[in-house]
Amino acid sequence: MSAADRDHLKIFAGRSGRELAIAMCDHLNLPLAEGNTDVFPDGELIVKVDEDVRGRDCYVVQSTCDPVNDNLMELLVYIDCLRRASAKRITAVIPYFGYARQDRKDVGRTPITAKLVANLIAAAGADRVLCMDLHAAQIQGFFDIPVDHLSATQVFFDYFESIRHALGEIVIVSPDVGNVKVANTYARQFDAEIAIIDKRRESGMKVSTKNLIGDVRGRTVLMFDDMISTGGTVCEAAKMVMEHGAKDVIASATHAVLVGLAMERLNEAPISKIVITDTIPNGQRLAPITHKLIRLTVARLFGEAIHRIHHDMSVSALFRRGADTKR
Repeated sequence: MSAADRDHLKIFAGRSGRELAIAMCDHLNLPLAEGNTDVFPDGELIVKVDEDVRGRDCYVVQSTCDPVNDNLMELLVYIDCLRRASAKRITAVIPYFGYARQDRKDVGRTPITAKLVANLIAAAGADRVLCMDLHAAQIQGFFDIPVDHLSATQVFFDYFESIRHALGEIVIVSPDVGNVKVANTYARQFDAEIAIIDKRRESGMKVSTKNLIGDVRGRTVLMFDDMISTGGTVCEAAKMVMEHGAKDVIASATHAVLVGLAMERLNEAPISKIVITDTIPNGQRLAPITHKLIRLTVARLFGEAIHRIHHDMSVSALFRRGADTKR
């Protein structure tokens, strides 16, 4: 970064985005901008920016993960703080976008909360959004401001290419029908066959698998998804492919949400590796599955996107090889 960039480009971090923001700044050879969030005794948040942002190009890194509402509110307050401090442009960098699964009305009298969150971010004063692997591509259209949607596909591809010799013959398995487009993209990149699992969801916490379409016998199964939440889908899929003769199972997901019974399920499932990225800070909560865990970073990808946005360059070049999203 040039001296002019160092003065004009400012990257701030909320509490759930600090670790990733520091890594982005290291990639850009830029110091993390000074700002902090305090919590009053009654639970209210206050954000204080400790440097001049008037006329600057500002970015706020914050994943709206658990605690979702606290992190979302902190992002909104941060944006409002920068707007009132006369920042020239404010970009909300949201590595993991919470409420993304509430993107349509499955039944009557329910909200479309993903649209509500998009409205809140725009109303707070954000000029654009930078995010990664939204649960559904159409969420980009919920925003009335520009959205740059990155994909972690290349990060996963580079990792698996580096260990390709150890995997033997591979097959890409879609753990449900809705993920077939994503699986097809990886199958093309790896020049591998695809198999599909016909899944039935019985409830928010319980998934049952029914049929396997394709051949996995004697092969290493790779499964890719945008997130692992309760782990029900991927664990049931792993059991099924092993019953059909698979040699090994490796599960990959951009967002390690991992709530409810996820740790216990992943520990017990016949999955040798769980490959995730750092879009969600994990701390010690993933300790039970550390022996299976591979954590990749998306800091370079986000850093490069910020560099391109700041210099009014094309961002699409970063994800031309990205995977299709579910819908």
